[in-house]
Order: sequence, then C-alpha cells, then structure tokens
Amino acid sequence: MNMLLSQRSAIPELMDDFAQGGEELQQALRHLRRLNRIFGASGPIVYGVNYLWRKAGRPSRLTLLDVGSGSGDINRRLLRWADKQRIEMKVILCDVTEEAETEAKELFRHEPRVTFVRRSVCELAPGQVDIVTASQFVHHFGSNELPAIVRRLMEASRIGIVLNDIHRHWIPWTAVWLVTRLISANRYIRHDGPLSVAKGFRRSDFQLAARQLEHSELAVRWRPLFRYAVTIAKAREG
Repeated sequence: MNMLLSQRSAIPELMDDFAQGGEELQQALRHLRRLNRIFGASGPIVYGVNYLWRKAGRPSRLTLLDVGSGSGDINRRLLRWADKQRIEMKVILCDVTEEAETEAKELFRHEPRVTFVRRSVCELAPGQVDIVTASQFVHHFGSNELPAIVRRLMEASRIGIVLNDIHRHWIPWTAVWLVTRLISANRYIRHDGPLSVAKGFRRSDFQLAARQLEHSELAVRWRPLFRYAVTIAKAREG
C-alpha cells in the first residue's frame, strides 16, 4: 500500500476521464451520497463555513459556490445550518459534467436556494461569491498544481474558502475499501473510493500552498472521520 500511503498516489481516478460517463457515472454519484453520509463528509464543510461566517462578523446573507460539487448533497446540511442561524443563503453548485448537473437538479428540484452551473475551476469569476467550498476536490490535482488551484478558489471568493478532504492514512483507506465493497458494485465507487484516500493531501501540503497567498489566514483542523477542514480567510481591511 505504497509504504502505508507515505506518498500520494499518481494513479488517475475514473471520474477524471470525461470520455466516460453516462448512467454508470450517475449511479456512482448517487452511491457517493451514501458514502458521504457514512463518512460524515458534510461535517468539515459546515465547520469551516461557520468559522469563516463568524470571522466575517456573522453577516445575515451569504452566497456560496461549491466547486466540483457532484450532486451537491453535502449542501443539504449546510442549508439546515443556515436556517438555524437565520442566514439568507444561496448556494451555487459548480461541476463540469452533464451527469452531475442531472443528479444535482433532481436532488434540489424543490430547493430554490440552490442553482447549478457547468463550469471548470479555471472559469470562475473573481469575487463572485462570499465563500467558495470544495469537498473532496483538490486531491484530483497534482501536488504541483495545488497552489494554483487554491489561488483560483481564493480569487473567486470575497471572504475565503473551505476545503474538505480525506486525510491520507491507512485507517480511512481500509475503511473506504471495505465500505465501498459492501454498499456498491459500481466500478467508479470501488476504484475511486479508496484511491481518493491514497491521493489525499496532508497538513504540510496545505500550509505550503497557503504560503504563496498574500493577505490570507490559514487554519488546518483535523475533523472526524479522518478529514481535514482547511479554511483560508482573506485578511480584513483596516
């Protein structure tokens, strides 16, 4: 297992091959929602958004952009958090595949606060939202690409960004390998699930990427279950 995952895997994920797709990918997105519930994928995002919201002075309105959203399921808990805090929130889901758009629009068909755009991370407009979130997204890029991706996400935000990804460690790798085989026969899920853990970054990687940003404040927190909640806030003027 690559010396207990001491190094990131360079093997590409099936979901990164845009020549594939169709019903098999749509099924994978549905099964991924089950995995997200089992492994608490929404927790670090809610934690990070709450942190940035408080740091920004608890504004009564927030706009969020979820980059690499897939079907966007983790935002359901975020909307419940916004209701509890009495925040007027709008969420924009952003992904590049038709399959993600189809699943997201079906999942949020009765939720007017959520919209979907098909767009890549390179097409984000500067300062278009308050907070940019990216859950299990940045590990799809190479280590040398991480600083540029983080910078692009920061440029699209007015307050800051929240990254949520799995800690690269043999315990979550084993757990994901077992659970994916228990709940799904989908080729994407069984291949990409454990691989996503093997491709994960660690605290030092995020710290290195943040050093290349000016006027920002980084916080990397370890959250259940073997996840990082990475928040990078833009320094407030004055």
